Amino acid sequence: MGGDSDATVNKLFGSFGSFMRRILFNILAMGPIPNHIAFIMDGNRRYAKKQNLKEGAGHKAGYSALMSMLKYCYELEVKYITIYAFSIDNFKRRPEEVQDVMDLMQEKIEGLVKEESIVNQYGVRVYFIGNLKLMNEPVRVAAEKAMRATANNTRAVLLICVAYTSSDEIVHAVQQSCQDQEAIQASNGVINEEKQEKHHAIKLVDLGKHMYMSVAPDPDILIRTSGETRLSNFLLWQTTNCLLCCPSVLWPEISLWHLVQAVLNFQRHHSYLEKKKKQL
Repeated sequence: MGGDSDATVNKLFGSFGSFMRRILFNILAMGPIPNHIAFIMDGNRRYAKKQNLKEGAGHKAGYSALMSMLKYCYELEVKYITIYAFSIDNFKRRPEEVQDVMDLMQEKIEGLVKEESIVNQYGVRVYFIGNLKLMNEPVRVAAEKAMRATANNTRAVLLICVAYTSSDEIVHAVQQSCQDQEAIQASNGVINEEKQEKHHAIKLVDLGKHMYMSVAPDPDILIRTSGETRLSNFLLWQTTNCLLCCPSVLWPEISLWHLVQAVLNFQRHHSYLEKKKKQL
């Protein structure tokens, strides 16, 4: 009986919490809602150390925090969510730690396509963003499978940045833009060096369309936990007019109220940010 009673109480509290969130989100919806929120999930390892847990336990706690944050964002009808899951620089960490993260990543990516997953619950299309050929084969295969399985979902979009840095993204965009120019010259039969140099002029729009992140609009808010105010080579191209929020909590400690505070801050600055965008 005790177990059944506890389950009933938990269900009631869960329903009450969902009801209160709907009221809160309806109030927030009286103002502008961000179209795209990006997260730098900083502090998993420090959280494990703080709680005297094994290092890998911090990443697992971070994943639970991510699932809650995704649910809140989709309930608020934020269309695009981007997360910084694994930087190219993270490959420099101890091999055992990198392997642990890869194993956890593979497990969670495979979980995304399960029928009861948050992705299917909210109709989310998943993109993996970055230099994917740097990932080990099992993770890369799992990522490709998840992208195929969610390709027809249209309600929201989740962009997971793995093997990613902005500097790598920009180099990739420059290389692709140059290849486009060379292809155009070849199709036009351009062989004169003077004409060739002229045709190699690359515009910002050319680079923009070749960014890994070209599948989504620029973020409105970037939230980095643990109080750090650095972008750490993340979305440098896309955050010119993005509101940066840096709550002091570690990523596994992030809560609904940190999200609400970020949205309220965005709403206060919305007119100014929109004006800056129009000046570009």
